[in-house]
Amino acid sequence: MLPIRDIHANARRIRPVVNILLIAVNVLVFFFELSLGPRLEGFLMSAAYIPARGGGVAIGVTSALVSMFLHGGWGHLLGNMLFLWIFGDNVEDRLGHVRYLIFYILCGYAATFAHAFFNAGSTMPAIGASGAISGVLGAYLFLYPRARIVTLVWFFIFVRFVEIPALVFLPIWFLMQFLSGVSSLRAVDPAAAGGVAWFAHIGGFIAGPVLLFLLGGARRPRSQPPPLPPW
Repeated sequence: MLPIRDIHANARRIRPVVNILLIAVNVLVFFFELSLGPRLEGFLMSAAYIPARGGGVAIGVTSALVSMFLHGGWGHLLGNMLFLWIFGDNVEDRLGHVRYLIFYILCGYAATFAHAFFNAGSTMPAIGASGAISGVLGAYLFLYPRARIVTLVWFFIFVRFVEIPALVFLPIWFLMQFLSGVSSLRAVDPAAAGGVAWFAHIGGFIAGPVLLFLLGGARRPRSQPPPLPPW
């Protein structure tokens, strides 16, 4: 299932400038990665978050932040940015620009450290925005369960677009992450599980509604200014 866009009755009240900025930074960092050529592997090993590597809290916090903006390929980047584009703007609309940025970064940290907890001995760099974006998905489900997600569904040669309620689409997505995460725990070699940080997705998704509540985003805004025209 591939989400294409969302449909709901809550029109945006503010421009999602932070969400767009996050997408832009992820893309620019990826182009920086491409520019490194054969030096990329060394850069990832030195700058990205690696659960098995020590170095203290400060290094761990810094490398985890860097890792949130690194990606392993075009598919990794484009998939993450599609999800962020579809779901992030409405969460930013509820939280506001500054709180949304704080929320996004904290979700990324929660996801990274959830991955580290279940993969403490991993020597593979944990990279990607998917942990932070999983937090966005968790918050979106809490805020807009009745929204419909226009989804591309395919089964062999049969392809069609269907509207799936967020209350169905996102729990199915989470269940897939959970089952994959449990399966990965049985793998002797983390690479045998595909190198995907499933527990980062799980941790981020759970952290999303919690952080939304702590940052005051669970409360409906008192005033409802006119919705902005789409752009």
